[in-house]
Amino acid sequence: MSDTTLDIGPDKTLLLVDDDEPFLRRLERAMEKRGFEVQAAATVAEGMAKATLRPSAYAVIDLRLEDGNGLDVVERLREKRPDARIVVLTGYGAIATAVAAVKIGATDYLSKPADANDITQALLAKGDDLPPPPENPMSADRVRWEHIQRVYELCDRNVSETARRLNMHRRTLQRILAKRSPR
Repeated sequence: MSDTTLDIGPDKTLLLVDDDEPFLRRLERAMEKRGFEVQAAATVAEGMAKATLRPSAYAVIDLRLEDGNGLDVVERLREKRPDARIVVLTGYGAIATAVAAVKIGATDYLSKPADANDITQALLAKGDDLPPPPENPMSADRVRWEHIQRVYELCDRNVSETARRLNMHRRTLQRILAKRSPR
């Protein structure tokens, strides 16, 4: 994707929210080179303030930040700017969180590490553009983990209720939830 073929539109404002400072700075420079007018934030509070004062046409927001959940920034930006194109990034990719992000207004959801080209494509994708099929489909262990995460989210992160619905012992579920997702 060359810089000259980007169709950003007349409003080039982009809000970046991520608590990984080196990643945030690299992404900020890369997106400025692509023609975006970037404002960066390292916390939920800072992101909320920027989304309120100057709602951007585009946003790239990390899901888990030191001071809270990036979905709060997504909601605020969606309130202030319903037409914003928002990509949620996370190092903890799970289908349940992707569904939650899209339900509250994210345009797309990418797992880290995502590079500037992937992010730009997600921000500028038209509604009928479909992502390519995955090169590495999920393993059976990963599908099981994703299902558990989805039920956990649907139960408002209530371990006892989730264990009851999955017909699983609560301690077993707690051990599963404490581990990282399988590949």
